[in-house]
Amino acid sequence: MMKKTVSLVMITALGAGTLAGCSSGKENTDNHTAAGKPVKFSIAYPVTTGDGYAQRSPDLNKDKWIQRLNKLTNTELDVRLIQREKMSVLFAGNDIPDVLGSLDLPTGKDMSGSVEAGVFMPLDDLLKQYAPTVYKTVPKAAWDAVSYKGQIYAIPSYLTNPSRRGTYIRTDLLEQTGLQAPKTVDEFLNVMRAFKKLGVENPYQMRENFKYADVILGAFDVLPYKDQFEKQGDQIVPKFFDVENTQKALQVYKTMYDEGLIPKDFATISSTDYSKNINAGKAGMWSANVGTGLKDFRTTIKAVAPTAKVDVIPSPQGPEGKGGYFLYSPMVSAYYINKNVDKDKAIAIMKFIEWMTTDEADKFFSLGVEGENYTVDNGKINYKFPTNKEETQEESFRTTLRLANDATYNKLQLDLSKDGQDILAAFNNVLSKEGLPGIGFNPDLKAFSKYPDLTPLGDTGPKLIVDHMVKMIYGKEPISDWPKVIEEYKSKGGNEIIKEATERYNNKDGVSIYSNK
Repeated sequence: MMKKTVSLVMITALGAGTLAGCSSGKENTDNHTAAGKPVKFSIAYPVTTGDGYAQRSPDLNKDKWIQRLNKLTNTELDVRLIQREKMSVLFAGNDIPDVLGSLDLPTGKDMSGSVEAGVFMPLDDLLKQYAPTVYKTVPKAAWDAVSYKGQIYAIPSYLTNPSRRGTYIRTDLLEQTGLQAPKTVDEFLNVMRAFKKLGVENPYQMRENFKYADVILGAFDVLPYKDQFEKQGDQIVPKFFDVENTQKALQVYKTMYDEGLIPKDFATISSTDYSKNINAGKAGMWSANVGTGLKDFRTTIKAVAPTAKVDVIPSPQGPEGKGGYFLYSPMVSAYYINKNVDKDKAIAIMKFIEWMTTDEADKFFSLGVEGENYTVDNGKINYKFPTNKEETQEESFRTTLRLANDATYNKLQLDLSKDGQDILAAFNNVLSKEGLPGIGFNPDLKAFSKYPDLTPLGDTGPKLIVDHMVKMIYGKEPISDWPKVIEEYKSKGGNEIIKEATERYNNKDGVSIYSNK
């Protein structure tokens, strides 16, 4: 398996979908589940929505999956859910469980300064002694992400391949054109033109703010996001300071607009309409996550176009041989242990987490219970895949109960279907070779809070920058005026952002270095 590594000092966390990962192949040799009184401890799992299988449960601790997990690990879990927007309330009320799950880093906003204040215990020694497999398996980048002042403060679920998004194509339409899958931006344009001749409504499906529509910005390595700064001379600046490549990218988008290769109202297309257009068979190419997208797109598009073929292809490369999308944080979620937990319970928690690396755990979280969720016939696993929303949410709940796992994908489950095998191939053969390196900061630059129109998000550029990009594509401003846009950015607070970014970079103060090497 080809995997991409990420080197960093500290990385900003992004919410991402949680999937159970590959097994370490380790058997449950410690077998702390075998005997003794069950260990009781409270644990809060982070959630991003108020709707789901667990949220509907009248008493989560009586849920069958919690009960089965208790039995497998000889524990008695007191489980609760915590929405990230309510983390500050939890800390304000000092209602902190023994184990707190979070989608943020030790110094992130969600943690409300709790790690700095000593609310949680450092875990280095406990990990090395009682969870050695976890300690060795989790990538250094993920450990770095959950460390504070050189000590580990959380146990992460992580990504061994932080390249998550891919370029999709209707292969059946491509075959009709007689062209090969595009490798360069020029070939990308030619395929879109051929799609238009076939009558495809949206040869490339754009949407507002370039969100999931930034394939051309990626090809020219000018993604305008918070972790996409770069060194220019002796300064650390946003990548859109690269005037030449930004103008080239904008010219490609303008060509796409002028020739009708993207929707005329691309600047106002919502995520809902973006999905509707793709699922209705109106798009020839688009950008989306691969882990969950490939199977779903194949299913929904075939419902309206039975002969449709959907695949992930390498993203088009610009003149410098670059392409793809931004790299996600190597940390998906993190679990912190309350400093008031006594030593014996802390050891038991570590053994609970160490069990997560066993084959037994991999089968439980990935497949459920033999005889109920899957059967084995002559060594072949027959898994009952979810067939409706409720079953899908239940499966998702079971997989998210796992800690310290590789959340890149659920290999054990994906191996069981053709779509799953294609997803694995896309990750290992396409996405692992893509992704744009960049510099970011955690905590965020303080100047961002002062200048909201100049503040980028994880996958959305600053409002000032996006507004000018859209106007230039629509022809309301000349693309040659991009240097004026940079000067406007500087004058409205950008100089302060650049100054702080440069100082923090030089001082190695919470700097994130994303790399696909």
